Amino acid sequence: MPASLMSFAGRRRPAFCVFCAMALGAAAVVAALAPVSSRADQPPADAIDHANALSKAFRHAAEIATPAVVVVRSEVKPKREKRTPQRGPQRRGDNPFRGTPFENMFPDGLPEGFEFNMPDGKSPAQSGVGSGVIVDAAGVVITNNHVVEGADVVTVELSDGRAFKADTIETDPESDLAVIRLVDAKGLPTAKLGNSDALEIGDWVIAIGNPFDLETTVSAGIISGKGRELGGIRRAQFLQTDAAINPGNSGGPLINLEGEVVGINTAIASNSGGYQGIGFAIPSNLARWVTDQLIDTGKVERAFIGVQMGPLDARMAAKLGAKDRNGVLVNDVVPGSPAEAAGVQELDVITAFDGNPVKGTRSLQEVVERAAIGKPHTLTVFRDGKQVTLTVTVKPLPADVAAAGRSPSPKAEDDAETSYAEEFGLEVREKASLAEDAYADVEGVVVDRVDPDGLAAQAGIGPGMLIRKVGRTPVTTLEEFEAAIAKESAADGVVLSVRTPRGNSVVLLKKE
Repeated sequence: MPASLMSFAGRRRPAFCVFCAMALGAAAVVAALAPVSSRADQPPADAIDHANALSKAFRHAAEIATPAVVVVRSEVKPKREKRTPQRGPQRRGDNPFRGTPFENMFPDGLPEGFEFNMPDGKSPAQSGVGSGVIVDAAGVVITNNHVVEGADVVTVELSDGRAFKADTIETDPESDLAVIRLVDAKGLPTAKLGNSDALEIGDWVIAIGNPFDLETTVSAGIISGKGRELGGIRRAQFLQTDAAINPGNSGGPLINLEGEVVGINTAIASNSGGYQGIGFAIPSNLARWVTDQLIDTGKVERAFIGVQMGPLDARMAAKLGAKDRNGVLVNDVVPGSPAEAAGVQELDVITAFDGNPVKGTRSLQEVVERAAIGKPHTLTVFRDGKQVTLTVTVKPLPADVAAAGRSPSPKAEDDAETSYAEEFGLEVREKASLAEDAYADVEGVVVDRVDPDGLAAQAGIGPGMLIRKVGRTPVTTLEEFEAAIAKESAADGVVLSVRTPRGNSVVLLKKE
């Protein structure tokens, strides 16, 4: 539809007549002569004053922060592909956009009678646009890692028209943050990082960025939630806001009414790919901690205590005697880790770290990662119905921790002896019966079969998993398993410590 027609879409020209005009004129005269008390109620003066004050607050905050908000343009240069180039036109069945964002447009190859020629042996150039915020007058910009990831050339454009090339780019994919240093920059406008911990749900915030390449766009909303988790970013808890955030806003600031940066806009929840009232920002306190390290050393050093943990659901909390679901459940303790040295045990519920309450796995992970390395910290756990205080000295997070514990599912010999726990719908065999021992460093019995409608299957246990403990009792043979499982009942429930190709965890088998 042409733009000239779109402007009037959904409107109709009203019918008009002389009598209508006379009636309207008479009504206007009557309204003008009527006493003030008979007119429609007018907004109270103090309400208008409050509205104007809020408007001025938004305007003032935007004026403070906007000069420091930048456009971040990234470019991936054409690269010569290693494969032997195919000359001539593409044939039906070939996908000329393979390896590009347009690949899914032709999943079945080119339509009949259609030809497309690509430059021999080269992939097309790609570009993207996002936002960023200047935090140092010498040319230091904070943005998202996904805005600059894989880029060959990054250009930063200021609201005053100046443009700078990126000198260096330091990134932290774990938190989706990046720091750009600009070439020959000085005296640039800067924004101040505020205290995101001071934010409360309902506080006004303003998002500034370049959605859809519309430079210096300002939108307002409130903090809708705190401590949100996104599956794609493992080491951050997000602020949720209903301020409009769209593609292109990534890396731009979320500011408070003082004009301070309280978050870095990162993601949206949307069925359409556009704004639907739910956006997410990395809290400024996390951004400060990450970017300070990127600026100083070019990398982020995180601490760890060495536990595999999981959420504490209501059923497991009741089984362990915990009063509520606050805390995280220890599924396993890494050998040689600070947690092992401190005396942490499986099935402990960690409730606080250095006096800070632990609400979930991400909250514990975040506070531990920022803890001072090599110094003692207080760890509070719930164990056997009582609170226990431990002292743990954290260490740097090993680079291979994230990849640990992943192995293929083991296969067992067909004629091995088994033990069947009918009450739990579970049959096991000894680990020695495995044709290929994928659990060489772990002891236990291997799940051979589960009843499709049994408690084990309902809890997610399947063939190939290794049962390490029944309750707190280690099991390495069929006899040990049978003796331990005989002491348990489906009515009271039993906790199994298991090993899967993804690592250690604990599950509760209980008949409701």
